[in-house]
Amino acid sequence: MDGRILFSLKARPVALRLLMGAALLGLPAQSVFGVSCPVVKHNPPSEAAKALLAADFAKAESLYRADLTKTPGDAESVEGLVHALLGQQKTQEAADAVKAALAAAPNSAPLLTLSGEVQFRQGEPWAVEPVVLASYKLDPCNPRTRLLYARFAMVNSRYATARQQLGLAHQFDPEDAEIRAAWIQTLPLDQRIKETEAALAAPEQPGTAAATQMRADLERWKKQAAEPLRACLLVSKTPPVDIPFIDLKGFSGPYGANSHRAYGLDVALNGNSTRLQLGAGEGGLTLYRPAAERAGLKRITASEPGGPMGKSTYTAGADSIKIGNMEFQNCTVKVVDGSGPFDDGDGTIGMDVFSDSLVTLDYPMHKVKLGPLPLRTGETAAPALRLRTTSDAVDAADASAADRFIAPEMKDYTQIYRVGDSLILPAALNAAKVKLFVLDLGADATSVAPAVAREVSKVSEKMIFGQKALVADEITFNFAHLSQKVNGVVAVDTSMATRGTGMEISGSIGANTFSVLIMHIDYRDGLVKFEYIPNRGYSHQ
Repeated sequence: MDGRILFSLKARPVALRLLMGAALLGLPAQSVFGVSCPVVKHNPPSEAAKALLAADFAKAESLYRADLTKTPGDAESVEGLVHALLGQQKTQEAADAVKAALAAAPNSAPLLTLSGEVQFRQGEPWAVEPVVLASYKLDPCNPRTRLLYARFAMVNSRYATARQQLGLAHQFDPEDAEIRAAWIQTLPLDQRIKETEAALAAPEQPGTAAATQMRADLERWKKQAAEPLRACLLVSKTPPVDIPFIDLKGFSGPYGANSHRAYGLDVALNGNSTRLQLGAGEGGLTLYRPAAERAGLKRITASEPGGPMGKSTYTAGADSIKIGNMEFQNCTVKVVDGSGPFDDGDGTIGMDVFSDSLVTLDYPMHKVKLGPLPLRTGETAAPALRLRTTSDAVDAADASAADRFIAPEMKDYTQIYRVGDSLILPAALNAAKVKLFVLDLGADATSVAPAVAREVSKVSEKMIFGQKALVADEITFNFAHLSQKVNGVVAVDTSMATRGTGMEISGSIGANTFSVLIMHIDYRDGLVKFEYIPNRGYSHQ
């Protein structure tokens, strides 16, 4: 793998048109107002439905197939079968099942909506809105259509629309377990707790898997409600500010000590200097326990399992966090209950911590620049700046969360998808196949899923860092007004990212791509802009 790259500022127009798919026009006004819809009445769950609710997907698949043998084309059974197949990651089989059902009943709103769910899962979110509109015209009262549109709106940074559509979906069908779980997430914390308790105590219990998740959420929310409110507000200079990168070294493995391994930021917690790796792992700000103890952070919660590297985590309070010439006070951070894998880093920091600002990662000049986000229409002043130290999955319950706003000065930015702290960029591969890639600031190199590598390039096995790896000979990526040829793209398993985002992820955009770029990120509105200026930066001085 030589990782050579070549940039062009003239991406192919066809590829660019494909990147965003359908225009984000929203539903007609009558889809929200003026429609009187009856509340859905459910029959007692069948054995197949019980298996699906219990997340026994293989059993559910078998039972739904048996039901369809008795009643071919039954939309409810097709829906159950498709959800069982998706639960087993059998995406193509799910797509085939929907296609066959739609061929027999092309004017079925439930089946149209189901096809949109599958397209979303296949990593084609741009295809969802036309499906939603077509399904709405057939039946404006279908609650699953509202749920699908809410999911589409959420990844497109249209949070107010998502909250509105989830409210309608729950109004139409308050007993659908998936709708109810999504709707609960839009409520203020005290109401979330109340509604979750009510759902768990209701005569019609949620399925086993849903109930398990709800109990875990309920426990977490109750702990959160009992904690002191920590706003982590800026108390010093407001952006624009520049924050220099630090060079992290010291990896003592077999591939060379004291060589560059990552960039980081120098962050003072309670006056103690800590070195945090840039963009690695989860979003937010995460410390390893020795650094947290050295800084005198006060533990807030007990340790919980399921953290990075299989270690438990807990939250702790920091009175002060200083980054560059900015200071934030009364903050909460995540702490990994153990030491870090490197001796030159005390934790990680995702750039989503700065999501209240316009973030510019100037890799050639080795610095982060923060500036103000443009005021939305009707705003007279920017809200108080927070440091989003806990992973900033956008909270649909936040009443201030609005739909994406594109200011005139940002018209040349590219709209991307956002799921939690993941920024997801559509890229056309070899000017044909449009796939979804995570913008991974912690990855050394751009990577691709094995199936996609075989689909678009010749592949071969090579030894990478002492292990066999599948490598694509050459792939040209077209994304965000740039075209890049990459030789030797390593293939990696993307199933975890796919499960986490709910969309098929085909790889990640890593450091061998963005290390020569200036990257502007508007987390609030899901917008990015890349600049490539040849012969600029440390390597050319």
